[in-house]
Amino acid sequence: MQIEALENLENLRLKNKGKALIISATGTGKTYLAAFDAKSFNPNKLLFVVHRRNIAKKAMTTFQSIFGNSKSMGLYSGQQRELESDFIFSTVQTISKSNHLEQFATSYFDYIIFDESHRSSADSYLKVINYFKPRFLLGMTATPDRMDGNDIYGLFDHNIAYEIRLNKAMEENMLIPFHYYGVTDLTLNGEVLENESDFKLLTADERVHKIMSKIQFYGSDNGVTRGLIFCSTTSEAKELSLKFNESNKFRTIALTGDNSEIERTDAIELLESDDLAVKLDYIFTVDIFNEGIDIPKINQVVMIRPTQSAIVFIQQLGRGLRKTDGKHYLTVIDFIGNYKNNYLIPIALYGDTSYNKDKIRKLISEGSRLLPGESTINFDEITKEKIYASIDATNMQLLADLKKDYYGLKSRLGRVPMMMDFLENENREPYLFVEYAKSYFNFVSKVDKSFEVELSAKAIKLLELFSKEINNSKRIEESIILKETIQSGSLKLIKFKQIVEESYKYSVSPETIESCVDNINFEFVREKKNNKLVTVREIYDFNILKKENAVFIFHEQFEVFLENKIFKSFLLDSIDYSISSFNKEYKFEDWIDGFQLYRKYSRKDVFRILNFSENPVAQNVGGYLVSVDNKNCPIFVNYHKEDDISESTKYEDKFLSPKEFDWMSKSNRKINSKDVQSILGKNGNIRLPLFIKKNNDEGTDFYFMGNVNPQLNNVEQSSMNTDGGRKVSVVKIRFDLEKPVSASIYRYLHENIDLKMMASSTVKPIASDVRQLKIELEEPEKISESLHTIPFFNFYAAAGTFSEMQDEKDYKYISVPEKYATDEYFACQIKGESMNRIIPNGSICIFRKNVIGSRNGKIILFENRDVYDPDFNSAFTVKTYSSEKISDEFGWQHTAISLKPNSYDSCFQDIVVNEDNSNEIKVIGEFVTVLSI
Repeated sequence: MQIEALENLENLRLKNKGKALIISATGTGKTYLAAFDAKSFNPNKLLFVVHRRNIAKKAMTTFQSIFGNSKSMGLYSGQQRELESDFIFSTVQTISKSNHLEQFATSYFDYIIFDESHRSSADSYLKVINYFKPRFLLGMTATPDRMDGNDIYGLFDHNIAYEIRLNKAMEENMLIPFHYYGVTDLTLNGEVLENESDFKLLTADERVHKIMSKIQFYGSDNGVTRGLIFCSTTSEAKELSLKFNESNKFRTIALTGDNSEIERTDAIELLESDDLAVKLDYIFTVDIFNEGIDIPKINQVVMIRPTQSAIVFIQQLGRGLRKTDGKHYLTVIDFIGNYKNNYLIPIALYGDTSYNKDKIRKLISEGSRLLPGESTINFDEITKEKIYASIDATNMQLLADLKKDYYGLKSRLGRVPMMMDFLENENREPYLFVEYAKSYFNFVSKVDKSFEVELSAKAIKLLELFSKEINNSKRIEESIILKETIQSGSLKLIKFKQIVEESYKYSVSPETIESCVDNINFEFVREKKNNKLVTVREIYDFNILKKENAVFIFHEQFEVFLENKIFKSFLLDSIDYSISSFNKEYKFEDWIDGFQLYRKYSRKDVFRILNFSENPVAQNVGGYLVSVDNKNCPIFVNYHKEDDISESTKYEDKFLSPKEFDWMSKSNRKINSKDVQSILGKNGNIRLPLFIKKNNDEGTDFYFMGNVNPQLNNVEQSSMNTDGGRKVSVVKIRFDLEKPVSASIYRYLHENIDLKMMASSTVKPIASDVRQLKIELEEPEKISESLHTIPFFNFYAAAGTFSEMQDEKDYKYISVPEKYATDEYFACQIKGESMNRIIPNGSICIFRKNVIGSRNGKIILFENRDVYDPDFNSAFTVKTYSSEKISDEFGWQHTAISLKPNSYDSCFQDIVVNEDNSNEIKVIGEFVTVLSI
């Protein structure tokens, strides 16, 4: 990351650019990057501006490690005025004051760095930026997209030298993995915690006890928890801290904006202390630690407030993602109530800012599979439903939100963004602008007063029709025809077929080709004229495309529209969006004759793709419609039907398994009815594509589930009630799915929990994933190479050393998950209560033979021939390793080593390692996970 960023910065300077912005997730080494670039630039005078003194001091230490004694460095903050230094590290509060700025000439500094530069639109930062004229200005931030809408990008001339957001940083292994648990917040006396829950509910003993229970249950990587708890209000933070302390289970403190810098620093030092006698377990806060604070040892983040923005969520999550010795992963526990902004949680966790409801639902359904690295996301079932409900209820097309993202991207690019810019910058799904305003051109014209472009009414209508009826990415053929014909003036049919076959590995049928021509001429879609549905082509007299002698060409009428550069650019942008979005969704293995498995389609999309000559009237479709030629009958199912619909439409449609689906025909049907006979294949071969949506809250689109075939021996004449109690005939048919439904979509469709029933629901923690397994041990000579096994040592029956046990094969084998089945791991049973916060008594645990990196803070298995541990009653013991070190001319020297218990029982004492017994203790392995008890 740093090499690429440094090269980009140098390239910008070669182009005579004097400003640049680095966007880099918290913990990814922004300060080191700045120091390396400064080394390359070699300024005589450098200014580093931050908003907190402690950050300025840490930055100065980093620069000293890079520059050594070649540059003098000093602080300019508070009472310190080290003006003679080559490099000055200052807080903005100090240097922005006029009497301080005037100490320097405007060109005094060659190189100026603004850390946390998303703050630079604040008056104090702007004052400094506008005063100085450096040769190079560098801004660094993890969150450039400010919630107040101010333009950060413009301050740095829109020169983004490098960008690495949270998910990319996780992929690059620059941050530690996290394990996120979304758990249900509490219902108290029948009242569910809402956005505006009163203070009594938030601090009720029942809720406090639940929070305590959950944070202990999910634990932390090494059992020595150092946590931040983010609350809704300062009063809540103070009250909860008080109740935690009164429980005598925790040491905590509440910090607010009223606490001084010294008080905050002291609290952080206690949170990170290795002295468990004085260490703080938690700091309660509201938002003062959202940014600009460095606490590397944090290994648990707890959120007990509603998510107000994805930006703040990421800031708070990022507090615990910095790597440090002895830290394996971050535990994140999010207490989720009935909050209207719950939909922001998956947006923040997965980094998907498209605001596409279907994509967000898929993220929740897929769980951890779509996350990079070893991080995991886990929701209990009730919480999942709350998030789904929030997604369903949220309007993703509010004008204020659309404008915010439009102007945010415009600020970033320094120009009017197009639909493709939103895709390329992984921003909001640009089709949301189309759905709001009928075309992207309409949206830009509406919200951006600087966009002073006029088109004719017919041109505007054409852009609307192309956007809504053709370039929605559901069928690729029309978009390809349009793009190739615009670019070349014509398109040979043979070349068109070749493009599709080479790009997508399927052949276009003659029927589809004719359908595409009709649709591009707007003969498929109809509108009302004089109370009669007629084709759009007839209403507006549009002539767009014709096919002559196996060549696509445009009508002269349409060529006139293309002469307008604005019309052409917005049309091509719409086409490029359609092709790009289709390509992103396309997977050949899931492609079934025009449809992508589990992609969503409207009824209109389905009939267009099936080459219907016109879009049928909705009331004629209902749940299915047989085509005139009896070759196609798409089936549409609303899986969870509302209670208030007509009795005669409460069809009992349901999956029996991922392979079988029970379905009911329309009412007033018998087995010998014409449409039923067609569905049963009695009128010739027929295709039956099945489309399902979970419920009407999802909107009007349906998931394509694949083709189905009727089980002819499972067709039943039946009946159902009308609202008046009368019986009407209906036919029940059991279908076989040609492809079994995927586990994630099957699970999603069946998740339908009553949120009022706040039943106990718990997600198992990664750190203590204790499973009740029947342990079967095998002798070494009986183990097959194909089995996933590792050695299991019985240390409690051991007579010799660990080395002797290995040499003499004094062990058996135990089955483990495949990822642990290497020579690097072994297993043993841990008996005793001294580590019961993380390792319950009797657990079978997996250990890694070689301890990677520092041992400090890690749970280690020791062999101790002469040091007695009364809890384990064995020559072996498991404890958290803790050491204090000093650096001298001989390198790092230990001043104290303690083997610390991690137990709910306070009777256990540290085992102190000193010069007399240090040679008798041998490190055997590093704790990895609990396998079972």
